[in-house]
Amino acid sequence: MRKPEIDFILTRMLDAYSSVSDLNITVGKPFQVESAGQLVAVDLDPPFNELTPFQTEIFSLNLINGDRRLTETLIKEGSCDSAYALPGKARFRVNIFAQRSKYSIVLRQLSTKIPTCKDLNLPDAFLKMAEEKNGIILVTGSTGSGKSTSLAAMLNVINETKAVHVVTLEDPVEFSHPHKKATFNQREMGNDFDVFSSGLRAALRQGPKVILIGEMRDRETVDIGISAAETGHLVVSTIHTVDAGQAIDRILGMFSIEEEKQLRIRLSGVIRWIVCQRLLPKVGGGRVAAFDIIGSNMRMRESILNGESEGKTYYEIQQASEAFGMMTFDGYILKLYDKALITQETAMAYCSRKGIVGRGIDRVKSKRGEATTDIENLEMDS
Repeated sequence: MRKPEIDFILTRMLDAYSSVSDLNITVGKPFQVESAGQLVAVDLDPPFNELTPFQTEIFSLNLINGDRRLTETLIKEGSCDSAYALPGKARFRVNIFAQRSKYSIVLRQLSTKIPTCKDLNLPDAFLKMAEEKNGIILVTGSTGSGKSTSLAAMLNVINETKAVHVVTLEDPVEFSHPHKKATFNQREMGNDFDVFSSGLRAALRQGPKVILIGEMRDRETVDIGISAAETGHLVVSTIHTVDAGQAIDRILGMFSIEEEKQLRIRLSGVIRWIVCQRLLPKVGGGRVAAFDIIGSNMRMRESILNGESEGKTYYEIQQASEAFGMMTFDGYILKLYDKALITQETAMAYCSRKGIVGRGIDRVKSKRGEATTDIENLEMDS
């Protein structure tokens, strides 16, 4: 299996279905793609009903393309990240990993077009984020929830409106930003720097106003990122959490208990926005994003500083601060249900607090004139 054959197979996989997001190559399964959140097999001629360990290994070596660093990383750590391009067709973020002594591959298709906030129908909070001068903005969520895409749209607003220097540290570079009003320098881990912490330390000497960190993976990166925000930079990054409030706990968990009080003081001063997003199955096919957004106000800073307490939880503050751009997953999911973009089953499956969403769904049904219960023929006992 040579590079032209690899490119042919990848092209066939991309063209097999509409809205393909991931290509999945696993031993014992045929070539598969993820379309609208579902894995489906791809028919090829000749057919590949079950891929062999030899076939996935050859595929992996072609994608690595003789890169010594990636080969060493794959052998030592069991997985490696890289980028791959189909000329004139698509770019991919590639993860090759070992499982049961065999190699599997997942290729995430990267958009060649920089998305806009309007295209993605992002909340107005993203436009407010682009206006920030300093501090930390975090976009959180699970893998494949669209964090990088939303960040690219927000950076595009900065690119079109501000004459500033933007340095990005990515693994790999996903969206190639053209120079518009802003000046972009995009650095890729492995090719341009070794690890995020050292790349971020160097970025502080490169005169940026905005720094994008692909992911806050460790304590050292978080510590330097907070320091950069404290010294007047706008630091934008991602982290893996299930909701916006949990991002604070995730960061605190990277440090010792003795450092928690000082860290809370620092975070309360630099956190500007935290956005978590989930992709929900949409009525009629496709997916729609739901958002959980925390902004910085006096009540939120107090809760970060002293921890959550009764009446001062992140969730309650978000509910009370919708006028300032904050929102909860549950509130946003109810809006999607009200617009008939998602089903009741989807709303209940993806919400955070089922009781709140259940009552909200009943209110929407009452407004539509629909029944809110399946209990019928109730009578008074005389």
